[in-house]
Amino acid sequence: MNKNCLGCRLANGLEAAHMVYEDEVIACFLDIAPLNEGHLLLLPKEHHLDLDELDERTAMAIMRMSAALSKMLKELYRPDGITILQNGGKFNDLGHYHMHVFPRYEDDGFAWVEPADRNNNRGRLEETKAAIDGISKRYLHKPMGENDV
Repeated sequence: MNKNCLGCRLANGLEAAHMVYEDEVIACFLDIAPLNEGHLLLLPKEHHLDLDELDERTAMAIMRMSAALSKMLKELYRPDGITILQNGGKFNDLGHYHMHVFPRYEDDGFAWVEPADRNNNRGRLEETKAAIDGISKRYLHKPMGENDV
């Protein structure tokens, strides 16, 4: 745990949060700026910035809990859908890995906006696949645990 990290302090109960669930590995609490009622954040108690830094135990705990939270939110709020997302790198505004899980409704104002294809990414799909194929064996064909999930 990094005491200078707000995410670490929140996940470990050193800052006030509306805690919904916690165990020895993860914590889940209400987002203070919810997109919709029931907007939850799921954080590891250990300090990690990005998904690729999580160990297998933590990654699996987060995935299992996100599925359970989705079921719970569906029953409680009867939404049109559930959105699960996380932002990495400079887009991680908390500086600590966190996953958003929140109910969605038609016309709720939240949208995925796809930018114009300024780099001709659609036209380069074969080239992109070849580049990924050239490196994928180092990352994608190892049993869990060997990838440092």
